[in-house]
Amino acid sequence: MRWLLTGITVVVLLGLSVLGYANLGSAPIEGKQTAFTIDDDSSVRITLEVRRDDPRRPAACVVRARAESGDEVGRKEVLIQPADDTIRQETVLRTSARATIGEVYGCTYNVPEYLSTWTRPTG
Repeated sequence: MRWLLTGITVVVLLGLSVLGYANLGSAPIEGKQTAFTIDDDSSVRITLEVRRDDPRRPAACVVRARAESGDEVGRKEVLIQPADDTIRQETVLRTSARATIGEVYGCTYNVPEYLSTWTRPTG
C-alpha cells in the first residue's frame, strides 16, 4: 500500500511539473520591440527582435501602432526569414493617424501564405 501511495504521488508531481513547464516555460517564439521612431503623422518605424526555439523556421510577427488615446492606428504582419540565431528586423508601418508608439503584438510559426517567399521547385 505504501508503494502505491508513493507511486501515485510521484506521478501527480510529475504531471504538475510538466503542466507548469508547458504553461510557464519559455514560449517557442517571442518577439519584442527594441526601438520605434515616429517618422511623420502617417508612419512609424519599428525595430523588432525575434527569438525562436528553431531559428531555421520562417515566422510571422504582427506589429501595430497606437495613438495617444490607446486606439490602434496601424497593424501589419511581417515575415521573419529563417536565420541562425535571434534576428533583428526593421519595418515601416503606415498609420491612419499620428502614432505615439509602435510595438510587437505577437509572433507565430504559422506564416500566412501571402507572406511566404518559398517557391515550389520546378521540374
